[in-house]
Amino acid sequence: MGSGKTTVGRVLASRLGLEFVDLDQAIEQRCGVEVALIFEIEGESGFRARERAMLEEIIRRDGILLATGGGSVLDPHNRALLRARALVVWLQTSVDQQIKRLARDQRRPLLRAPNRRQRLEQLATERDPVYGECAHLRVRSTDVSPRAMAARLEQAIRSHQERIEEQ
Repeated sequence: MGSGKTTVGRVLASRLGLEFVDLDQAIEQRCGVEVALIFEIEGESGFRARERAMLEEIIRRDGILLATGGGSVLDPHNRALLRARALVVWLQTSVDQQIKRLARDQRRPLLRAPNRRQRLEQLATERDPVYGECAHLRVRSTDVSPRAMAARLEQAIRSHQERIEEQ
């Protein structure tokens, strides 16, 4: 959350000649309502079921750059799908950076907490080990422009692909 998946992902997809797909936005388009309302009506488990189904559909497509929601990889089935079908990049970000980037964001259901910092720290503690398990590549998301971050990611991806080809 707040790592730049969507913003940087759009720029990177353009650089790589890929279609950009945001998983949360795809769910919203399919359902006709925002993720926050799905959480409100169906709870997190209802949203995660929809997320899993949408991921199963989208992951079959070629030529896309997919930005998943931060909780997508909590489901072992989703992790397996992503690891088998995609190059998974973890945009690592600090809680301080998340606080800064998400300061005005009121749409994220998991951020509706009395203490955002505490909530983000809790999420990082729970999720970081799972992100590490799922990711083929880890790239630190820093305070640079989306273009600069996309260029850094493009280089990391190309270097990763070259290493794979050499093996």
